[in-house]
Amino acid sequence: MDPFVGRDAELSRLDGWVDGVRRGDGRAVLIEGEPGIGKTTLLRVATARAARAGCQVFWGAGDELGQALPLLPLLDALRVREGDSPRRAAIARLLRGETGTGDPVTAATEQLLALVDDACAAEPVVLVVDDLQWADRATVALWCRLARSTHELPLLLIGITRQVPRRAELLALRRAVGASGVLRVGKLSDSAVTDLVHSLAGAAPGVALRALADGAAGNPLYVTELVDALSRGEALTRVDGHADVTTDHTPATLAAAIAHRLDFLPERVRTVLRAAALLGVEFDLADVATVLGERFTALVDDLEEARAAGVLRESGTNLAFRHPLIRGALYDELPAPVRAAWHRDAARALAAAGAPVHRVAKQFLRAGGARLDDWATTWLADAAPELIAQAPAVAIDLLDRAESHTGALACRLAEALCRTGDTVRAEQVATRALDATTDPDLVSDLHWTLAQCRAMAGRSAESLAALGVALTSPDLSARHRARLLVLTARAHRDLGEVDVAGAVAAEALAAATEADDRWSTGWALHVLIIVTMMRGDVTAALPLFDRALAVTGADPALTDLRLLLQINRAVALGDLDRYDEALAAADQVRRLADDTGSLVRLAQAQSALSELLFDVGRWGDALAEVAAVAEEVKDPGVACCDHGIAAVIALHRGDPDAARDHLRAAEPNAARIGNRVVGSLALARALDAEHRDAPDDALAGLLTCLGDGAEELEEMEELLPEAVRLAVRAGDRGVACYVTGLAEKLAEHSDIPHRVGGALLCRGLLDHDPATLLLAAEHFAEAGRPLPRAQAMHAAAVEFAERGDVGSARAAFTRADDLYETLGARWDAGRLRSELHAHGIRRGPRVKHRQATSGWDSLTPTESRIAGLVAEGLSNPRIAARLVLSKRTVGTHVSHILAKLGVASRIDIAREAAGRYRESG
Repeated sequence: MDPFVGRDAELSRLDGWVDGVRRGDGRAVLIEGEPGIGKTTLLRVATARAARAGCQVFWGAGDELGQALPLLPLLDALRVREGDSPRRAAIARLLRGETGTGDPVTAATEQLLALVDDACAAEPVVLVVDDLQWADRATVALWCRLARSTHELPLLLIGITRQVPRRAELLALRRAVGASGVLRVGKLSDSAVTDLVHSLAGAAPGVALRALADGAAGNPLYVTELVDALSRGEALTRVDGHADVTTDHTPATLAAAIAHRLDFLPERVRTVLRAAALLGVEFDLADVATVLGERFTALVDDLEEARAAGVLRESGTNLAFRHPLIRGALYDELPAPVRAAWHRDAARALAAAGAPVHRVAKQFLRAGGARLDDWATTWLADAAPELIAQAPAVAIDLLDRAESHTGALACRLAEALCRTGDTVRAEQVATRALDATTDPDLVSDLHWTLAQCRAMAGRSAESLAALGVALTSPDLSARHRARLLVLTARAHRDLGEVDVAGAVAAEALAAATEADDRWSTGWALHVLIIVTMMRGDVTAALPLFDRALAVTGADPALTDLRLLLQINRAVALGDLDRYDEALAAADQVRRLADDTGSLVRLAQAQSALSELLFDVGRWGDALAEVAAVAEEVKDPGVACCDHGIAAVIALHRGDPDAARDHLRAAEPNAARIGNRVVGSLALARALDAEHRDAPDDALAGLLTCLGDGAEELEEMEELLPEAVRLAVRAGDRGVACYVTGLAEKLAEHSDIPHRVGGALLCRGLLDHDPATLLLAAEHFAEAGRPLPRAQAMHAAAVEFAERGDVGSARAAFTRADDLYETLGARWDAGRLRSELHAHGIRRGPRVKHRQATSGWDSLTPTESRIAGLVAEGLSNPRIAARLVLSKRTVGTHVSHILAKLGVASRIDIAREAAGRYRESG
């Protein structure tokens, strides 16, 4: 049919959106309409024009057969399985389960976002996902995230969907595009139907033919199938330039019209098409030959006849049914038991031919819920790791249908259940499997799964009990003993039992060394490093890092651990106030994590970087790093730390509402990590209590974190000066003395500037000694930490004022106030001014203006540089390369720039920059 008939208005809107993306103005749109109304045909015309105009066009489609397999529409659209770029190859490895880290689907989602970003950096992109109503949840969620990014990218994102089925998650698509982003393709007008019939019949329709066409309710597919059925049945006559009907026997419904078209095909062609229908709307030609057990060349004539009959169309290197309704008609011709048997046979044939796991799995899923036979169970045992990585819910479905729930299959089932969050059943399956096996490899794997499940539920103590029993087995080799001891040490660490964790890790290291097991050696060293740092002896951790990195460097299977070690080494360098090295190390490991597709480690690297940036006073950059990775890929500890940093910054800047949003978001994660202390979160809670005028609650919360044993010295270190300040304010000298003692013990044999500064700050607060406080400020200045430096100057100014030393008070006041203003710490600056004004003291001359909160002057230095590069037309990847930042971080900065400038797109940033240039020039 002619796609232009009656669709001028719709094509005009689509052309306008394409013109916009070519100018860099991205947007997301939904095309809605009933089946057969012409949505897909319309988009194919529009995207062909876009391609001729220089846009890259990517097209994928949801598939009713593949709903259980995450991300397939976008994997197909973005040609991931072709693996023709490092990014695509990394995504393919993730989905095969080869990286062994985190949730592969979540990681692949982030990599797909980056892949789109890469594509947009080259040329404007038009990305279409057809049949979104059949898309899996991961695809729908990713589509929504892409929609939110279109204001930053030259990306025209188009979703095509029916109005039914009305899945709840599809409502999010409408919210993502807004009312202006929905294009409803409605029925053709009467005149358009007449024009379409004229085009199809080759003559103007007569009265009877028009009446029949009117019964198609303006649906162009129905009209097309109706006229075709009449033509094939020789029921049309053409006289004097008019076409009319010569029979009363015409298709009464669209389904009948489609069936009429298929009736004209030879049975051999219909058999080939039924086999194709098993594979979906779009199919690989080789797969059809495989399912039928024939050579491809034997099918060429049959497929060409189906294409000529209007049943099939070309789709890149594949073929596809011209409309899903045609495929449905062929599929439904087969009785359900016959379809199920054919799906099972198709699965076996595809597997024997080496087809990808997801294609084989689709056939099993449609074969019904029957138990898997021996062949299928054997296939599943081999395919399970890849299937668990890409689609754990599918793996669970198939593993549940396997004959055996013991041994390796049970181990894989427990792993899949744990990945999907069904920790209760995962624990049940793993526990039963442990009772039924003595294989030491399986025992180690099952305990690993059990430890993960129980840690997520805050029940690591139960893991310790089970591991204790396992370690009593006399048949354990040194290798397996080492691995179980590593799990034991980690469980003690999760419970905050630092000293015990260290002792067990040392035992694990001895066993691993005896067994020459790199895996256990690396992980045991990792636990020892964490314990050493938590005790506050960061310097002693550095040689442990060197040893662990040497052990892991030669083993690709330990890439994940190596990333983790590099992250912690960056943190350690920051703890030693070696910030240039620390920031460089954190940035390097962030890029390595991104390259390997490890989203869990990427989130941890971003978090470490945000902590370092917070320490050195680059708060805007710290917030960008906190927001650069999606919440769902962060482990609970990282999420708590990130929300804590963001909340602390918001509280210092006088925005308690924003801070409380972060504190609420942190609560579920905090509940999952038990009694572990996360310094930034504890500090945020105390500051929030102080904002609520509840200083006693603030102090009580900090003291709870310090505890009796106070083993986690690294995390508690930043809490000590705040606890002393609050205790002094409350008049509780006993508590202030106790906490000062902790700080001085921590700094006793240390030459780390910030640690010495922390002890001096506590002592100065306790003794009301301005000289000691100024000395503390000097140490913080040497360390490169502006916030505690300002706080020490603040306290010194108050003490000088109390003593009547106005000159010294004003000097300290001025320096503290300048530091607060540089940081944007409006709450602290307000307290400082209030306290000094009460003594009749005003600050000295200002060296800079107050920090703006909106407009161009509110941009941080990094944001200003990025805004300038956006104005020059650079893409996010090019900006990232220029400034040595991650693309995710650049994207976050661009979002902040848009919000601060009050504009909607990158084009608007360029206009603002041009206007600013004109004003200044």
